[in-house]
Amino acid sequence: MSGDGGGKDPAGAAGDPVKQPEPSGVDLARVALRAAKEQARARGAAAQQKKQARRGGGLRSGARADGRDPLPLGAAINRLITERGWETPAAVGGVMGRWPQIVGDDLANHCVPLRYDEDPDERVLTVQCDSTAWATQLRLLAPQLVARLNADLGHGTVRLIKVLGPGGPARRYGPLRAPGSTGPGDTYG
Repeated sequence: MSGDGGGKDPAGAAGDPVKQPEPSGVDLARVALRAAKEQARARGAAAQQKKQARRGGGLRSGARADGRDPLPLGAAINRLITERGWETPAAVGGVMGRWPQIVGDDLANHCVPLRYDEDPDERVLTVQCDSTAWATQLRLLAPQLVARLNADLGHGTVRLIKVLGPGGPARRYGPLRAPGSTGPGDTYG
């Protein structure tokens, strides 16, 4: 038996592939037309995308809400905080604004929160007091204050409260002064 397909039945029995007739001129024209239409469609879509990009996007105003609709200020700020990952710093900033309600008026009159280190290993709230007596008092209350802050902000938001004493007046006079010294106040706190 030769491999030219002679003597076989036309249905191609016994698993032999059926030989397709060569496309005629009309079929070739249809295939070429279909390919040209697809290429033109692709070029048109690319041109339309460029045109929309020049005009500021493909979105148009309509009756339904889309991403360009105006938002209330509070919702816009909340969305920005969430998108940027600022939830913890914003919450701690709120604590600094509500400091008198959290710690009480007496302590708030003498101790002021300065900064919050949001590093996941640290999470330290730094507070400065106006006298060493209030700094000592705040150091004694620090564990309870950390628990209260974490109950308000979420577990593990504040791990430590760093208490700074009062800063003494800068002393810049005298013939003998150690480099970096701020005078008698550098031993406070």
